[in-house]
Amino acid sequence: MAEPAPRPNRALLLKLAAAAVVLLVAGILVVRGLDLKALLDQGLALIRNAGPVAFFGSMAVLPAFGVPLSPFSLTAGSVFAPTLGMPLVIVLALTAITFNIMLSYYLARRALRPLLEKLMVRLGYKLPEVAAGDATDLIILLRVTPGVPFPVQNYLLGLAQVPVVKYAVISCAIQWSFNAAFILFGDALLHGKGKLALLGLCGLVALTMVTQLLRKHYGKKKP
Repeated sequence: MAEPAPRPNRALLLKLAAAAVVLLVAGILVVRGLDLKALLDQGLALIRNAGPVAFFGSMAVLPAFGVPLSPFSLTAGSVFAPTLGMPLVIVLALTAITFNIMLSYYLARRALRPLLEKLMVRLGYKLPEVAAGDATDLIILLRVTPGVPFPVQNYLLGLAQVPVVKYAVISCAIQWSFNAAFILFGDALLHGKGKLALLGLCGLVALTMVTQLLRKHYGKKKP
């Protein structure tokens, strides 16, 4: 009996298509003579003029409403390290991320879940709850699974009502590691520090490899 043909990896195809579109747009802009570096400098200047309070305040709140976290992490060091110092920038960024992790959790658990529960009861269903012994596995597996946006991770775990202490400790441990590396990498990349950018990239690759190992471990443990 012939084996069924393997299904194409849709996620990979979508990523490749998105990368091709970005490269195409960048190529068109270059051909038209648009100075991408000037646009980048203007963007960073706008962030700098807004000030650290507005920047880190936005970083603490906006991802809870769907804004990606990575642009904040990639630009924080480049914009504010010259005046605040890199250690303080990292502390402020990780504090903002921690606040957002907890804000999203409580919005999901206290605001969204009661509404969903009422809707499910009307439809004759009940929202599932995570057993206490499965919470750690679920948090780690969701945090290290690629392709799941940061806000979605927070809301799913809040809706699942995982224990708040486990949620906070594990989430912060993983997100702090990645975002500290992103901040250092973004600063080195935007300032043309080749060696530091390479070190930051190596750190991100190492963290990615660790998360892949964790994902495979917990994926087999909890099919």
